[in-house]
Amino acid sequence: MKTWLLVAAERREFDGIRKRMGKTTRLAWPGAKFACEGQWRGDRWWMLANGPGPALVNEPLKEKPDVDGIISTGLCGALDPALRIGDIVVFGDKAIETQVPCRRGAVHSIDHVAVTSAEKRTLRNQTGAIAVDMETATIQRKAAEWELPFLCIRAVSDRAGDTLPLDFNRYRNPQGDFSRARIALAAMARPFTVMPQLIEFDRNCRKAADALGDFVADCRF
Repeated sequence: MKTWLLVAAERREFDGIRKRMGKTTRLAWPGAKFACEGQWRGDRWWMLANGPGPALVNEPLKEKPDVDGIISTGLCGALDPALRIGDIVVFGDKAIETQVPCRRGAVHSIDHVAVTSAEKRTLRNQTGAIAVDMETATIQRKAAEWELPFLCIRAVSDRAGDTLPLDFNRYRNPQGDFSRARIALAAMARPFTVMPQLIEFDRNCRKAADALGDFVADCRF
C-alpha cells in the first residue's frame, strides 16, 4: 500500500475527493486545522488543510512524513483564458494515468488572492503560467527538501476574465485565514450586487471541488 499526502488550503476543497472515497477518519496532525485519512484503490490518502497562503500551509509540514509523494490540491484561478470552471490543471514531475481530460502547465503561487481579471492578465504575461494559487510553491519546495515526488492537481474556480465579487484579501485575520463572518457582512451590505455574485462564486467552487474528486478518483499514480 502506498501513502499519498494531499495538501490544500481549505477543508471544503477535499469535498469531492472525500465523497468518492466514502468513509474517512480524522487524523491528529500537528499544525493542521483539518486532517483526515481515506483509502482508495488500495492506497492510503492523507488530507491536510490549514488555511490559505505559504505561512499557513507550512505549519503542518515541519516534519517529513512517511509518504510516497506529496500532492498540492484544491482550487485555483485561471490565468489562461481557455480554461473554464471545473477544468483540471496538472503540474509537477510525478507521472499519472487518467482518462479524464486535464491541462498540463505551470501553476504560479502568490501570497494573496488574485482578485481582478487585470491582475490575472499581468501574471499570465509575466510568468507564462496557466493558473494561480497561494500554496503550490511552498508545497513543492517541501517535496524537494524531503526528496519526495511532487504533483499539483488543481481545479479552476474562477476564469481568467473573472473579477471576484469581493477583494477577499481585505477579510483575512492576522493569522491569514479568511473571516467568513466578515465576508458575509460585506455581501449583505450590498445584497443586490455582491450577494448574487458571491453565491455564483460559491457554486463555482463546489463545481470545481466535485470535478477534482472525479479526476483524482480516476487517476493511477
